[in-house]
Amino acid sequence: MRRDSQGFSGFGGSSASRWVHRGGVVRIAVDPVSDVNGNGGAATVIPMSSTFDRLLGRLRGLVRGPSSSTRPRPPAGRSAARPAGRPGAPATVPGAAKPYPGDATRLPDTTYAPRPDGRPDPGEIVWTWVPYEEDHSQGKDRPVLIVGHDGDWLVGLPLTSKDHDRDEQQERRSGREWVDVGSGAWDGRGRPSEVRVNRLVRVDPDGVRREGAVLPRDRYDDVVAAARAHHQR
Repeated sequence: MRRDSQGFSGFGGSSASRWVHRGGVVRIAVDPVSDVNGNGGAATVIPMSSTFDRLLGRLRGLVRGPSSSTRPRPPAGRSAARPAGRPGAPATVPGAAKPYPGDATRLPDTTYAPRPDGRPDPGEIVWTWVPYEEDHSQGKDRPVLIVGHDGDWLVGLPLTSKDHDRDEQQERRSGREWVDVGSGAWDGRGRPSEVRVNRLVRVDPDGVRREGAVLPRDRYDDVVAAARAHHQR
C-alpha cells in the first residue's frame, strides 16, 4: 500500500484497481486492460458515499432514541375524562365531612325557628354547596332555604335569581316548580329570588358557608305550603 499526493492509494500494479480516499468520498479507478484483441479499455471512476458516515449517522439516531414528535400520544380526552356521577350515589361535598347521601324523599318537620346563634335553622337562608340534580358529583354554591332536619343533615330548598315566571309551564313540564320570595340580604345585588319547592336537598351543617338572612314568616309559610302540596300528591 502506498501514499500519493492525493491521499491514500491502494496496492500498485498495472492491472489492479486503485482506491483513493478524498474528502469523505471513495473513488475507485480501474486500470486500462486489454481485451483479447489487444484493445485498451478506458479507465472507470466510480464515486461512492462514505459507508462510515452513513453508519455513524444511524448509530447516533439509535442512541438518541425516537424524537418527541414521533412518540405515540394517548387519545385526546381520555386522560382528562371523569366518569359522571349518579343521582343518589355518594359524592364528596366540598367543605363537608361526609359524602352526600342523595336528596331527601320526604318533607321533615318544618317548624319556623330562626335563631341568631350562628347555626342554620328552619326559616333561614344560607349559602352552601348544592349538588346538581342529574349528577351529585358536581354542583355549585348557592343560597338554600332551610326547612327542617333529617338526622344529622339539614333539609333545604334551593333558590335562584333567575325569573321563571315567563317559562313557568315549561319548568313544570321539566319537573321544576318555583315560588317567588322577593329580594333579601341573601343576594348581594338585591335581585328577586324564587325557591324551588319540589326538590329537597340535604345540607351538611359543617358545609354551610355563611348565613344569608332570615326569610319573613309569611313568605316562609307560603313556600312550605307549596312544598307540602307537591310532596303529598
